[in-house]
Amino acid sequence: MIINHYATPEEVARAVAKEAFVRPSERGWAHIAVSGGSTPRLLFELLAEEPLRSAVRWDKVHLYWVDERCVPPTDPESNYGMTKATLLDHVPIPKDQVHRIAGENDPEREAKDYSWLVGAELPFDGNYPVFDVIILGLGDDGHTSSIFPHQMELLKTEQPYAVGISPKGQPRVAMTGPTILAARQLLFHATGEKKAPILRAIAAKTPEAKAYPADYILRHRHDIAVYTDVEL
Repeated sequence: MIINHYATPEEVARAVAKEAFVRPSERGWAHIAVSGGSTPRLLFELLAEEPLRSAVRWDKVHLYWVDERCVPPTDPESNYGMTKATLLDHVPIPKDQVHRIAGENDPEREAKDYSWLVGAELPFDGNYPVFDVIILGLGDDGHTSSIFPHQMELLKTEQPYAVGISPKGQPRVAMTGPTILAARQLLFHATGEKKAPILRAIAAKTPEAKAYPADYILRHRHDIAVYTDVEL
């Protein structure tokens, strides 16, 4: 785990933007998977503004989602809907390079269809599709990619996307562990004091941390960068 600490959430978001969008798009085609939730909102808002807006080669970006709540894109809980309002409506990314998870569809069917889509768009490492960059979030229960502590089996599911169920019973389409770990570049974007106990437990390698899906990902790749404003 490589810690990148910044003083404020805005500084964290700017650093993530440069590392996950600007630099990869400068190198050529960039297949980037983003997460939902509240933390990425600031990242997307900054990417939609200058100078970051012009720094990204949007014509080289293919955008995907790590996970999606199973709701229509117009629903306030839609990860795609939030990304569209804060980012996609404001940057010149070609529409056919935006690959949303159709949260309004049957969850099991959509998980299979989206697995097929990423398989068709991305190169393979022999077993799994390989994203250039995956930006993961961190829940205050240690979940990531809608893989919750009660569904640790999704960390080993071979299908690239599967159905996760939140503690409140909401189905979600979620990228699974092997595909996450196959990415060329993995980073966690985690800010706010609610994330602090989880990050500190993971950094300290406490026994409790092994119950967190995020800890599993961080233990299986030593080159993952964590961008945070939390003092560890």
